[in-house]
Amino acid sequence: MTRGDKASLRLTLGLGLATLLAYGLALKLPFVVCVMAVLVLCKPGPPLPLVKGIVAAVVLAALIAAGVLMVPLLEHYAVAGVLLTGVVLHAVFHAGQRGGGALTVLLVISFAMMPVAGVAEQSLIAVLSVTLAVGLGVGTLVSALSGALFPDPPPQQAGAAAPRAGAISANWIALRGTIIVMPVFVLALTNPSFYLAAVMKTATLAQQAGEAQAGAASRELVGSTLMGAFIGMGVWMGLSLWPSLWMLMLWLMAAALWTGSAMFGVRRTRFRPSFWSNALVTALILLGPAIEDSASGKSVLEGSVMRVCLFVGVAFYASATVWVLERWRRRSLQPVSRPDVHRASAK
Repeated sequence: MTRGDKASLRLTLGLGLATLLAYGLALKLPFVVCVMAVLVLCKPGPPLPLVKGIVAAVVLAALIAAGVLMVPLLEHYAVAGVLLTGVVLHAVFHAGQRGGGALTVLLVISFAMMPVAGVAEQSLIAVLSVTLAVGLGVGTLVSALSGALFPDPPPQQAGAAAPRAGAISANWIALRGTIIVMPVFVLALTNPSFYLAAVMKTATLAQQAGEAQAGAASRELVGSTLMGAFIGMGVWMGLSLWPSLWMLMLWLMAAALWTGSAMFGVRRTRFRPSFWSNALVTALILLGPAIEDSASGKSVLEGSVMRVCLFVGVAFYASATVWVLERWRRRSLQPVSRPDVHRASAK
């Protein structure tokens, strides 16, 4: 069994376990648990050690619980609270670029979601901290157990490490990611219950935009969003044949196996691994609110269409932001011609 086969099975089993725990225990915002587990299991490289993952989950839960301090600042000093959130997100994006951290998108989602959730209901922050920690713990547990039972062979080239971004490039990519997230974050403060899922989607888009080339950003960001909507629709149609927890788990595992085979190179495609990971995360973010709408008697079709349009619009905004900023950067880096100096030298 190749390294890609093991990673695909690890992703499949991890998402199945996260689905069983989140929906079986009726946790608040269960799809967030699934998203966190997928983000951990999609991490390239060796599996995350169990002790390190547990410590990261506890620290992450503590940071999110401390986010209750941001709520009064946003309610009484909105401008200062928004600016402080932007500074924190820029620092997280920058640390992820300079240090190559795999948990950057987890921190971005956490720091972007906790003020929005707190504005809606302060008690939701404690629930959200537990939900995020459970998802991170499930992903770490499955990753560690898989690495212990089926260890991967050591890499043949130890020196072939991925290059890290330089100081100027890291600052630029961090600024670009912050600009992508902040408008949706401000919009979510006006209606937290509707835009909470959009904040998660925008955070993953911002991380994906930092890895994509400017020319291919539009195709990758918008295309992965549409692919996620297609995957979510397929899972929902299969679930409608026999609505139950076990069928939801099996259909999501099938979606994870299909996307994971392309993500880890088992199945050849012309898209990058980030395309498929973002598509799977988008499908989970769309399915979670749809299941809640169905349970509460709301129109699933109306809500899903609105979320898909919102996500596609956010993807277009992210790709347009990348294009505009990269074009402005190229122009600013070009040498400025000075006609007066040329005339003087000609004389």
